[in-house]
Amino acid sequence: MSFTTIEPPTARVQRSELAVPGSNPGLFEKAARSAADVVFLDCEDAVAPDDKEQARKNIIQGLNDIEWGSKTLMVRINGLDTHYMYRDVVDIVESCPRLDMLLIPKVGVPQDVYALDMLVTQIEAARKRTRRIGFEVLIETALGMANVESIAQSSRRLEAMSFGVADYAASTRARTTVIGGVNRDYGVLADTDEKGVRQYFWADPWHAAQTRMLVACRAYGLRPIDGPFGDFSDPDGYIAAARRAAVLGYEGKWAIHPSQIELANEVYTPAEAEVTRARRIVEAMAQATREGKGAVSLDGRLIDIASIRMAEALLAKADAIVRAPRR
Repeated sequence: MSFTTIEPPTARVQRSELAVPGSNPGLFEKAARSAADVVFLDCEDAVAPDDKEQARKNIIQGLNDIEWGSKTLMVRINGLDTHYMYRDVVDIVESCPRLDMLLIPKVGVPQDVYALDMLVTQIEAARKRTRRIGFEVLIETALGMANVESIAQSSRRLEAMSFGVADYAASTRARTTVIGGVNRDYGVLADTDEKGVRQYFWADPWHAAQTRMLVACRAYGLRPIDGPFGDFSDPDGYIAAARRAAVLGYEGKWAIHPSQIELANEVYTPAEAEVTRARRIVEAMAQATREGKGAVSLDGRLIDIASIRMAEALLAKADAIVRAPRR
């Protein structure tokens, strides 16, 4: 292991992240009663320009008046390139002691995060705020992905990154059909088999970008979160996308519709069989240590230190989910 150690951020369960437009306060109570781990009230893309000011007021009232239980509450502010952003931050952070995090869209360089950190730090000091605001950033542009490693190191407030596939596709001029979905033209043609047939296999056009962001997150102690899947009438497509990201190491996924919440929670909750095997790995290592053995095996397979670390990480996540208060 490197001598360099990274301090972990505030621990949160973040399997599902429900997006709620700030311009539609009628949805706030439903979001509070949902099974989502995180709710973010949106000032940005889901709100038309003429509704921005009222949406901000709706969010302040909703954060203060609704009983949100144990949910992590986050607000997606408008971009730093707009004149809406500073009022989003000042008005909401000053007025909402229940707020946990800010979601910063379209982050392109680490200075974007630094600027928000400075502003929030001043507000917290002036208002003697006791609940420290955390940050999640959206990596959704070519510039942001090009600088993702430096962005990951930009602030001690930073807890998580989300992959914003829709704007990322627009930024890179990718040909996409469904937000977060795949494209039949992105695939691999196999060699001709003995019958003269060449099979075609679809591939995932977002894999490289998701992997790069994941590595930046894990290197610097952040939670990687997968972004939206646009077709909420296609639960199978959502589950497939969620599973692909979960296999890579992502901790959760956005839900742009309430029907996607339980799907995300199911995919990102470790299966009972996985938890059982992880506990057996840890127990086998403990038994070997007691017996003074240097090598450990389980079910005919050698267990190395990497296996044990993976098992411990999975158990930590499973235990955190169990400890999270039920709603």
